[in-house]
Amino acid sequence: MKEQVEKIKKEVSDKLSKLDDLKSLNDLKTEYLGKKGPIAELSSHIKELSNEEKKSFGMLLNELKNDVSNVIDSKINELKEKELNERLSKEKIDVTLPATHITVGSPNILEKTIEEFEEVFMSMGYDVVEGPEVEEDKYNFELLNIPKGHPARDAQDTFYIEDENILLRSQTSGMQARTMIEKGGNEPVRMICPGKTYRRDADDATHSHQFMQVEGLLVDHNISLSDLKGSMDIIAKKLFGEDTETRFRPSYYQFTEPSVELDISCFSCKGKGCSLCKNTGWITIAGAGMVHPNVLRMCNYDPKKWNGFAFGFGAERCAMLKYGINDIRTFYNTDLRETEIFDRRDV
Repeated sequence: MKEQVEKIKKEVSDKLSKLDDLKSLNDLKTEYLGKKGPIAELSSHIKELSNEEKKSFGMLLNELKNDVSNVIDSKINELKEKELNERLSKEKIDVTLPATHITVGSPNILEKTIEEFEEVFMSMGYDVVEGPEVEEDKYNFELLNIPKGHPARDAQDTFYIEDENILLRSQTSGMQARTMIEKGGNEPVRMICPGKTYRRDADDATHSHQFMQVEGLLVDHNISLSDLKGSMDIIAKKLFGEDTETRFRPSYYQFTEPSVELDISCFSCKGKGCSLCKNTGWITIAGAGMVHPNVLRMCNYDPKKWNGFAFGFGAERCAMLKYGINDIRTFYNTDLRETEIFDRRDV
């Protein structure tokens, strides 16, 4: 038996010296240490020996297994280390080379602009509310003093879904009516509703069939046009800079009386006149006015006791002015070649 043990050791040593790849080494290990290998075959003869011989031969077989396993594993580790060193020598990295540019995300400019609106108005005590984009005619038009037959109801302007009662909201003002009705006509209201609106409009650089509005409402006692002016001053300065001036111009909206348009001093030319402000020194950014008594009355508020103001900003227009964007379609474009410039903006 001892002769066979020595023979196996010599065979392993001879074969090992001729092998130089990991697969062959693993095959050799399986050949001699596997269940059908020569070492296992020797183990099967232990039962033929006496008790004294079993003990000594068992120890001899264990030593053989350990020796064969260790010598093959040592060669395997040697080859692995050699391969690793060769690979490392071929894959040297020059740490002085410029790093690979990795595109990272950035805040969506339109979303960021809306968040700025929300932060300013919340600091003045306004609630931010959300409402359905599929709206009832009652809230989108009727309660806002826009009766049947008004041009704003024309199918060329509004997306109707079910006859003329269900539509895609053309303004977020519907939430003003919903909020007043919810308050029951006996609580002050301070709210803004930012959200998507839809109108039948041809898409071009300055128009879109879908756009974002930030509309708001304040209803309380003894509210005047000067309160509206002061509120608009605050939002204009927060969005466009502390040196921004505002002015009101008379206008007309069905749900406010009197109605005004809000202009801000041109932040590009500082009022001197340029292409951005069309050489007027002023830029229109919102519509506003005192809430029409009919709207208050239809929403359960007594216009003899309550009054207030409403306003509406186009979020895309404000963002385009603030960040120098010339095409409204950029906000909804997925072409990274056009939008990657905004990744580098401090927004």
